[in-house]
Amino acid sequence: MSSPEEPAGALERGLAVVRVLSAEPRRRLRATDLVRLTGLARSTVDRIVATLVHLGHLRADDREVLLAPPLMELGEAYLACSGLPAALASHAGRLAAELDESTSLAVLDQSGARFVSRFTRRRTLSVVFRVGDLLPADRCAAGLVLLDPSSPWAEDDQLVESGLVAVAVPVRDPAGAVVCALSVVSHTSRHTVSTLRERALPAMRATVAEMEAALARAETSGPPDTAGVDDSLAAKRELGAGFLQSLARGLAVLVSLGTARGGLTLASAAKVTGLPRATVRRALLVLERLGYAAADDGRFVLLPRVLELGYAPVSARTFGEVVQPHLADLVARVNESASVAVLSGDEVVYVARVPTVSIMSVTIGIGTRFPAYATSMGRALLADLPEERLSEIVPQPLTPYTVDSSAELVAAVRQAAVDGYALVDQELEEGVRSIAVPVRDRDGRAVAAVNVATHAGRATPAELVRDVLPALLEAAARMEADLAHVRVNP
Repeated sequence: MSSPEEPAGALERGLAVVRVLSAEPRRRLRATDLVRLTGLARSTVDRIVATLVHLGHLRADDREVLLAPPLMELGEAYLACSGLPAALASHAGRLAAELDESTSLAVLDQSGARFVSRFTRRRTLSVVFRVGDLLPADRCAAGLVLLDPSSPWAEDDQLVESGLVAVAVPVRDPAGAVVCALSVVSHTSRHTVSTLRERALPAMRATVAEMEAALARAETSGPPDTAGVDDSLAAKRELGAGFLQSLARGLAVLVSLGTARGGLTLASAAKVTGLPRATVRRALLVLERLGYAAADDGRFVLLPRVLELGYAPVSARTFGEVVQPHLADLVARVNESASVAVLSGDEVVYVARVPTVSIMSVTIGIGTRFPAYATSMGRALLADLPEERLSEIVPQPLTPYTVDSSAELVAAVRQAAVDGYALVDQELEEGVRSIAVPVRDRDGRAVAAVNVATHAGRATPAELVRDVLPALLEAAARMEADLAHVRVNP
């Protein structure tokens, strides 16, 4: 039987590996680098990485270890537990639109101000603070307000970065305690700190009044009604000694605290995770000691420091960066070029691509546009449009095989919707066949499509369906799983 120290050690060491990777988001690290940076034994690092890869939090790519989008569930758990974005973000968004300036919400995290919500305005000079970023509290307006709760407002005249000015005001809970700071940030090309204060402060005070009313209405929520299942048991049986069950269980406890606003009691966390109370208690003690959780009036709540676990760097990834690894895996599996495209009017625009190296290959670059009606990705995306919108598209013959009437196009798109895939045989260019499936967001909308294209001499339509479609569907499912964590626009 495992000793009490072993589970605690596995969780603490696993979080240490995640912190190192989070601190070096643009540097590609190998296991040997993690050994050097954490001081852990190579065998320990290998087991931690294998466990986190199995959980989806990390990705192993040619012996390099990368953060993966599902890791964001840790930070999402804190945000849900705090309840702040759910209650206040819409108000901050409206303020950003009203002032035409970037707004954010930040909380105090030890000696820093950590951002928990942001709304930016698109400009040549834009504010790039991300949810999860930490700034020195004494060098930004939000931090100054959080450090001095008696202050009605604070300003930052290029303290954190040259050219940036900001004004912040405190947001209080019903008991009068400051729970976060609302900031408006601009650039000196638009405002001095005094003109920004004059322009923004009245609207900010009105918005804070709305926020505080929203907090007064918000209530601590109860845990889910259903009991959880300990998924680590099956993984341990499958992977054996390479899987650190105690690390997986500790992370499950962390995530469980985000299932209710205001956290969970020990008994509720045990029910939600399906774990023994003793196991949950050990994990909570580790999380408390590391500054990721705290006991609050009989409940355990997550603390802002959880956001240091990869949330900011992973959330900053573009749509192309999220889907690219899955495209590469797809190409390695089917040995044909693969692409992801989005719908733009009546055209598809390529946003990611992995080509194969062969004598005959389909050469397409990022940003390439094609008529949607003549492409497999286009038809997979058109299948989500209403029929009256489809009937407005008038196909033009590009090859002898192209559909040349609206009725034929509507029929082809309807069939794609029924089949769950679209196959286009030499309609865009003679000699090119392709098959595509939609990629959907967490709300079920088709936001992109992924395809595999080949020369007609290498695969028949039937062979594409038989040999390529299963791999294509799996790649789309993995993309959708990652996109469910990372909210990015294609």
